[in-house]
Amino acid sequence: MTYDNSVDSIIYREVQKCTQVWLWLMVLFPTAMTWYGAIEQLVYGRPYGNNPASDQGMLAIWVILGVLLPLFIYSIRLIIEVRNSGVYVKFFPLHLSYKHYPFETIIAYSVITYRSILDYGGWGMRHGSNGKAYNIKGNKGLMLDFMSGEHLLLGSQEPDILKISIDQGRNRK
Repeated sequence: MTYDNSVDSIIYREVQKCTQVWLWLMVLFPTAMTWYGAIEQLVYGRPYGNNPASDQGMLAIWVILGVLLPLFIYSIRLIIEVRNSGVYVKFFPLHLSYKHYPFETIIAYSVITYRSILDYGGWGMRHGSNGKAYNIKGNKGLMLDFMSGEHLLLGSQEPDILKISIDQGRNRK
């Protein structure tokens, strides 16, 4: 049996990454300090700081803040796909598979400008007074309204194209 890929072909795909300078400065400063402290203490044998951690503690801090944190931030991706069967969203690495929102469950959608911190408490996978949000950067997106009364904001760098793609997907049915 062969799989017919055209049945659920991708109409639109957007991949967003964490590229904000301010975010990377917030991550790289503690990362650099952790590397410096780990080298001072673990390589040169000079305890780092006024109340130094044990060598095992410093190693754990280095692994978490010096290696895993920057790798985690670098790996974050918001992937939005519009397919023939609906809207698919993956917030990698927190979602390993796509969340599927069938067109039949979406009653309205519109391009909006939002205030990430005030409306949702920041960026990422968030919950706010207007429902759930997936956003990485910026202040524009597409608000989806569902039959259930729930709302979902998809932060997008191309919200108008995303909206047009959903129009196309809904009209193919």
